[in-house]
Amino acid sequence: MQKEQSKQRIKKLRKLINHHRYLYHVLDRQEISDAALDSLKKELFDLEQRFPELITSDSPSQRVGGKPLEKFEKARHLKPMLSFNDAFSEKDMGDWLERILKLLTKKEKGQIGFYCELKIDGLAIELIYKDNVLETGSTRGNGLVGENVTQNLKTIEAIPLSLKEARPLENFNGGATRGRASNQLVVRGEIFISQNEFRKINKAREKAGEEPYANPRNLAAGSIRQLNPKITAARRLDSFAYDIITDFGDKTHQEKHKILKSFGFKTNPYNKYCRNLKEVFEFHKKTQKLREKLPYEIDGVVVIINSNGIFEKLGTVGKAPRGAIAFKFLGKQATTIIKDIKIQVGRTGALTPVALLKPVRVGGVTISRATLHNEDEIKRLGVRIGDTVIVGRAGDVIPEIVKVLPELRTGKEKKFKMPEKCPACGNKVARKSGEAVHYCTNPKCFAKQREYFCHFISKGSFDIDGLGPKIIDQLIEEGLVSDPADLFELKEGDLVSLKRFAEKASQNLVKAIQKRKEITLPKFIYALGIKNIGEETARDLAKEFGNLEKFKDADIKRLERIKDIGPVAAKSIYDWFCQKRNMKLLRKLKGAGVRIKYYKPQTKNYKLKRKTFVLTGELKTITRDGAKRKIRELGGEVSESVSQRTDFLIVGKNPGSKYQKARKLGIRIINERELLKMIRL
Repeated sequence: MQKEQSKQRIKKLRKLINHHRYLYHVLDRQEISDAALDSLKKELFDLEQRFPELITSDSPSQRVGGKPLEKFEKARHLKPMLSFNDAFSEKDMGDWLERILKLLTKKEKGQIGFYCELKIDGLAIELIYKDNVLETGSTRGNGLVGENVTQNLKTIEAIPLSLKEARPLENFNGGATRGRASNQLVVRGEIFISQNEFRKINKAREKAGEEPYANPRNLAAGSIRQLNPKITAARRLDSFAYDIITDFGDKTHQEKHKILKSFGFKTNPYNKYCRNLKEVFEFHKKTQKLREKLPYEIDGVVVIINSNGIFEKLGTVGKAPRGAIAFKFLGKQATTIIKDIKIQVGRTGALTPVALLKPVRVGGVTISRATLHNEDEIKRLGVRIGDTVIVGRAGDVIPEIVKVLPELRTGKEKKFKMPEKCPACGNKVARKSGEAVHYCTNPKCFAKQREYFCHFISKGSFDIDGLGPKIIDQLIEEGLVSDPADLFELKEGDLVSLKRFAEKASQNLVKAIQKRKEITLPKFIYALGIKNIGEETARDLAKEFGNLEKFKDADIKRLERIKDIGPVAAKSIYDWFCQKRNMKLLRKLKGAGVRIKYYKPQTKNYKLKRKTFVLTGELKTITRDGAKRKIRELGGEVSESVSQRTDFLIVGKNPGSKYQKARKLGIRIINERELLKMIRL
């Protein structure tokens, strides 16, 4: 066969193989045998080997190929990959809906419906297609940046290497999109391994005298992170797509799934639209019964506000969207015995009782301890040392004691009482009025100090390399530090006397500490360890006040007016700044040379206040991130999607579908030059 004939044959073979992939993975149909399909693939492979110049990246033959990588490159997501908050009961779901309804108009409340998806216990991925061909596949990572695992994702048959010719989409969104995708399509989905494949792999490992894998999710995640794609291919992973980030003008999440299917993606056939919470609860119960019959593991149902417009309006809180929640199944459970109950002292001085358990495997994980939270929880459960208990993993993750089995008591069990003195320092323990937690009253408690130091130097705070818990213990025991400010006064000579500390190690640690003297305001606020203030809240506070002085001087009423700051958090902040030792710490940190990068204060130059901008296309003079940052500095908001609330669409080179949608809605469209004039660059 000559080259031109081979070229035509290759083209037809690819089309036919992709057609049967679509039938099998998307429509769950099979028109030819596996052996026949393998024969077609073999013919394609042989022709491409004969004419290697005809090989393309989206050819079915390229699913497994290429040399093993030395390492994975980083891949930045175009839009953050968020996680979900959890609900474990119908009451939790009712509370979630109640919170949402407070943020909606009367008209919007009448439009509420839910799209329910099976929550696959797998690994989240993002796929980017350019000119209809898979260009990049990445893991979730920290939500903003993941790892480029394209080579491995190509081995998964359920993921199309090139997009199928889409059917007309007028039934989905009024005909806004037809035919093939535009230049870029961004899709998100889940990678998993079937129960059957998991058992096969573990059986083979046991036969070879190797340790079996703990659970399918860990195996799937580990398989995707193999540097050699041939190992990934051997694991026979599977995938479901569940979201499109590219704007198609679709009005509901349900429409997104229809669009995904039309492009050749495999979507879960059990997903369903529900009109109200009653139908959601029925679907949840039905799915829980179905759980044991499914060929893959699920741990709940993801419930999403079906209207894309309402979903976008609700926004995010922390790292989770307000408009979606994971309605988890009851945790997997097992029985074991409580060997003892010990007390842990946290950075705020809170005493937490922890049950030490006879080790037991629950859901593929060995558990040897579980938190009992506080004295009230111990009384509610009726827990005694020596009891046989049912232990589970809340949401299949967090170990907890579900129930005591008093019928199995022998009479040797012992009641537990919260200590009157701190087990770490011996000082008095007190329980504050209205709270369930006991606290150590000693501000210089060693355990309290240690946990506070560890929080202060953690990644979300000052992030000091090489300074771990063991070194902190030595520094406190030797009296070299009494509070975190002392860290910045340490000299090399102070450290040489410490165990396993040579001169070079001392130099490196002092240098690492000094490098962290400059810190952003959000990280500094989080590092202070104020009760009830996490990383997201610290960012909100930094944005609100701009500098430490304004934040420090705020009263409770001022704090309560801030979005997502409730009375409890406001009181925690106010009380923290009222304590003399905390004010002394701030003065010491300043004296030690710690410098805070202040946020720019809100001034009369806040000329873009209450204006919402959307960007599309490539900018030449300024990066997209730079443009977004400047808009926010001038008081504007940046959105990822065009809606009636959009004030300006900024259009660069090669704009996407946002341009057409903005024209249709009558949104003001400006170019890069007009933007630069607005922000005066």
